[in-house]
Amino acid sequence: MTEVVLIRGVAGSGKTTLAKQQFPDHEHYEADMFFEKDEGYCYDASLIKEAHKWCNEKTAEALKQGKDVVVSNTFIRVWEMNPYFNMNVPVRVLVAEGNYDNIHDIPKEKVERMRERFEPFNK
Repeated sequence: MTEVVLIRGVAGSGKTTLAKQQFPDHEHYEADMFFEKDEGYCYDASLIKEAHKWCNEKTAEALKQGKDVVVSNTFIRVWEMNPYFNMNVPVRVLVAEGNYDNIHDIPKEKVERMRERFEPFNK
């Protein structure tokens, strides 16, 4: 049976690194991939809902093909993980707690706000 692994954490916590190192055989998606273009990373806050929709759709497609999936997004609020729990496959949730330079130059103040808003998840 296929599975979804959700890796959550603030910017710079090592979500992508953990996904690639611990789950090399899983399909890997994250909302940030939506903003990767030929000319580089082109983030547009007005498209964040579309980015998460894209991530959900890519995950669902991979699961239908029988593939395991790892999704590394911030998931600051617990409800943000709900679409993945509704995919009718086992879901594991991990927290990335490293301390790396965030690759998208998110200001330290914003990362600190993420940390303050980060909701615990127990399941």
